[in-house]
Amino acid sequence: MIAGSDAHFLYYSQDAYDEIKEQGNAELMIIPGANHVDLYDRVDVIPFDKLDAFFKANLK
Repeated sequence: MIAGSDAHFLYYSQDAYDEIKEQGNAELMIIPGANHVDLYDRVDVIPFDKLDAFFKANLK
């Protein structure tokens, strides 16, 4: 999961992560200074390298 530190509903992501983290392949990345909309279209804050690595490791 990826969430912005300034997102209004950051706690939803944190709560969901707390429910699934024991499965072993869950991660929560909080982007400092980003809000919800930033993670749709601000390519300078979207962690593409982290997404790529996670999907390559977990989607086989």
